[in-house]
Amino acid sequence: MTAASVALLLVSGSLRAGSTNSAVLRTAQALAPRDVEASFYAGMGELPHFNPDDDAEGQAIHPAVALMRTSVARADALLVCTPEYAGALPGALKNLLEWTVGDAGTYEKPVGWINAAGPAAPTGAADAHASLGKVLGYVGADVVGSACRRIPITRRDVGEDGLIADAEARVAIRDTVAALADHVRRRRQARGTEGGAPAARRP
Repeated sequence: MTAASVALLLVSGSLRAGSTNSAVLRTAQALAPRDVEASFYAGMGELPHFNPDDDAEGQAIHPAVALMRTSVARADALLVCTPEYAGALPGALKNLLEWTVGDAGTYEKPVGWINAAGPAAPTGAADAHASLGKVLGYVGADVVGSACRRIPITRRDVGEDGLIADAEARVAIRDTVAALADHVRRRRQARGTEGGAPAARRP
């Protein structure tokens, strides 16, 4: 990866095997251009339940939390794809975001999301993304509107290779990656830097 490259961390809100949300992100990884390094974060299920007592300053943290924070810190931006559970974002994803508060890992971090709820979903997972937006606002993330898109996906759209096969959806996924990467580049130009995530601050 060069200094001019953009590093994206792909975060699925679903722990389910065969998740369409994860398939969307795997497709984003496959379609990313050469100057975008897209990495799939697969450790959400290993994170312990967030407890502020386990995140005291100067105290060793759980290895899975340390690894997650390192992955977030190394990324120029995050791309999230999450289902809606019980009218909100899944608890496992909320737990991950809570663990980013202590080191301000998502502070000013550009974040985009893909709402992949199928066309049969009554509200299109709108409540999940409304709650996601609220949490991201609290942790100080830079939510990139041009990289937040509704791309309805059904299980039939997932090919045998585990990627999204629908041509129109693939174009929309690729365009979302491009919009997020372009936002990162514009921020670099505005700040006069070639690359690297901003220094973390405590909110």
